Amino acid sequence: MAMTDTDTADASTSAPAQIPLVDYLVLDDGEPHLVAHECTSCGARFFDHRNGCASCFATDFTTVPVANEGTLRTFTIVAFAAPGIPVPFVAGVVDCDGTSVRANVVNTEPDPEHITVGMPVRLTTFPIGDDANGTAAIGFGYEPTGAVTQ
Repeated sequence: MAMTDTDTADASTSAPAQIPLVDYLVLDDGEPHLVAHECTSCGARFFDHRNGCASCFATDFTTVPVANEGTLRTFTIVAFAAPGIPVPFVAGVVDCDGTSVRANVVNTEPDPEHITVGMPVRLTTFPIGDDANGTAAIGFGYEPTGAVTQ
């Protein structure tokens, strides 16, 4: 089947292909978000695949969305990393309505004057690199949203 001018125009105006760096980052037609596997027995949430719940040992899980906004609960400013990893950067734990997410805090200066425990943050995504076909790998982090809350 031959391509028409309309097909060519549609192909050239479509968004570039993307693939999430992790399976629990959802990049669909809506807003990017994280999903977790929630134990149907006790409600514990996990980002990786589980055959059994680490909290209650049940074996049934459902996939649930994770809130895109949260509160930075703890962090560290990383000054030494593997070769090729730019430093300093901020690694933190974000409480997203009861779900703990480990991620980098991005789009802010990596120093204690700009990063504080209790600061509100929101999910953001960014390109990490492209493969030979032009498919972009997309990572995620959290960026500050405003004033500090305790």
